[in-house]
Amino acid sequence: MGRLKLYDTSIPRETIVEERESVYLSRTSEQHFFNVLQLNRISVVMNGGRPLKSPEGKGLVISKPTA
Repeated sequence: MGRLKLYDTSIPRETIVEERESVYLSRTSEQHFFNVLQLNRISVVMNGGRPLKSPEGKGLVISKPTA
């Protein structure tokens, strides 16, 4: 699972953006793919076992559940 990193509020935003960008660019395509799958699993767990996206008709419609 991913890590949560808390930043000191005195650190400039640009420094944080540069750090995150360097981490992102250092990952391989395979790592990016598996990170997306991991985020998908986390979103399903946090949504009570239901996916955030579901097929409706001829395509994939992204919508919030009404109940």
